[in-house]
Amino acid sequence: MQMITTGLVLRATKTGEADRVLSILTPEHGIISAIAKGSLRLKSKLFSATGLFCYSEFELFEGKSMYVVDNASVKELFWGIHQSVEGMALGMYFSEFVSTLSPVGAECAAIFKLLLNTLYFLSKNARPPLLLKAVFELRALSLTGFLPALTACSGCVKYEGGPFFFDVSTGLLYCADCAQQRGFSPNLDAAALRAMRHIMLCGTADVFRFQLAEESTRHLAAVSKSYVLQCLDKPFKTEDFLNTILGTV
Repeated sequence: MQMITTGLVLRATKTGEADRVLSILTPEHGIISAIAKGSLRLKSKLFSATGLFCYSEFELFEGKSMYVVDNASVKELFWGIHQSVEGMALGMYFSEFVSTLSPVGAECAAIFKLLLNTLYFLSKNARPPLLLKAVFELRALSLTGFLPALTACSGCVKYEGGPFFFDVSTGLLYCADCAQQRGFSPNLDAAALRAMRHIMLCGTADVFRFQLAEESTRHLAAVSKSYVLQCLDKPFKTEDFLNTILGTV
């Protein structure tokens, strides 16, 4: 049985002399495994199209244990990602994140588009890496059933004004006064909260259409990191190295 699909290579592992085993995110079928025979040979027609982070159109047929890549053509290489350690570290983190989410059904196309857009901004160095990480994490969580209650303070229904506290364990938001009554200190300034609402609630085309100051980005990234750990209950192997590169904890 043959299948033609676009896909993004999340992982490419050498096997044998010149083969690659690929983990491919597709918009219709989620994550699939495929072997690209001979793809590590420079003269192979599969060499470029089966590389890490490559966005390609694949012609696959079903093998005994996984798909086999019969043909592939490059749509976008995202070459800029490969030009820095920072870019590679962040790209590998995104790949592990998506693999952990394992999107199914309608989630696949949304996560696929989000990852493509994020890799585009990463390859062009068009957004600060720490902001890209937070945007991707929060949007991906919102698309896969982890949308928190961000509309207003859960204690007094206050919408804005001053800093807020986001409780990652419950997904609830509290203004500074209500947070203090519960023994918490604010962890989001006003700009970071606006950004978080925008990222998780806006339309697909608008996800990256905002600016955020460096200090507010740090607040947003810290909350995002904690919320990811709470939702997915899993540390990421690639994040330790990424934190070293980005200078975060």
